[in-house]
Amino acid sequence: MAITIRPATPADIPLILRFIRELAEYEREPQAVIATESLIHDALFGRAIPCSHIANPLGGPIAECLIGLIDDVPHGFAVYFHNFSTWKGRAGLYLEDLYVTPHSRGKGLGLALLRAVARVAVQRQCPRMEWAVLDWNTPAIDFYEKLGARRLTDWTICRLDGDALARVGSAD
Repeated sequence: MAITIRPATPADIPLILRFIRELAEYEREPQAVIATESLIHDALFGRAIPCSHIANPLGGPIAECLIGLIDDVPHGFAVYFHNFSTWKGRAGLYLEDLYVTPHSRGKGLGLALLRAVARVAVQRQCPRMEWAVLDWNTPAIDFYEKLGARRLTDWTICRLDGDALARVGSAD
């Protein structure tokens, strides 16, 4: 069994969208996926920010993706992007999604994908790499903690979306 990790290409867009839908199903929110091939293409390979269609001031994609293969067959992916720490004064790396198909779990592909993203963070001199995990996903939590990841239990993620975002964003 050979595990390889490679950067995604535009030809991978249908595969990436399939993985996104499978991940949403696993996370019990399949109806939440509204991404399209066009939006994923723009985010990973285009020069527009999909939420606003204005030019990316950084001049490139806003996210990156790695494809994980077992014996040259894709079985998972990792999507990540840069965030910023004012305290560190540097860009960090945020792992948006790490997904391995159910029948391929436990074979080392998730670890290989996570290591590949961590290597990117180290090469780019990011002071930290962060991600979120659902509190009920104990297999993932156990996996991350075995690697030395810390759970930041004193922080709560907040989100504005839908009508609430529109209302706050349009208020004067």
